[in-house]
Amino acid sequence: MKFIVLSASILALSASVALADPIADRKAQMKARGALVGELAPIARGQQPYDAAKVLATLEEMSKNAETDVSVLWPAGSEAGDHTSSLKVWEDPSAFEAAVDKYKSDVDAAVAANPQDIDAFRPLFGAITSNCGACHEDFRVKRG
Repeated sequence: MKFIVLSASILALSASVALADPIADRKAQMKARGALVGELAPIARGQQPYDAAKVLATLEEMSKNAETDVSVLWPAGSEAGDHTSSLKVWEDPSAFEAAVDKYKSDVDAAVAANPQDIDAFRPLFGAITSNCGACHEDFRVKRG
């Protein structure tokens, strides 16, 4: 019986590893990141009332989302396929990793600041979104 359980466990583990898809994983991560930014953008623009608890909770989710292991989501060999990552990701991985680290650092700084009003929040959010734009400019292929 132990052999059957052990064999089933090994089979399940190898199946999950075999099904791992870094392209799908990074697309899901970026989609989630975009949705989180999308929750805060109307607040930053003054289109929604400022809610410090909601802002902090969303920033904390952004921090969790930013825990990106570049080597896992953009491993060698995942350059080909249906994605918008530029070849620069693989050609200059240290620059890409620095961009990812800068984003994470700015998100963590915003969490630590725990902005209590719109005036404190806007510059923090601006720093975060400027990281998004810079990374997209350097490490993303524009489609269409």
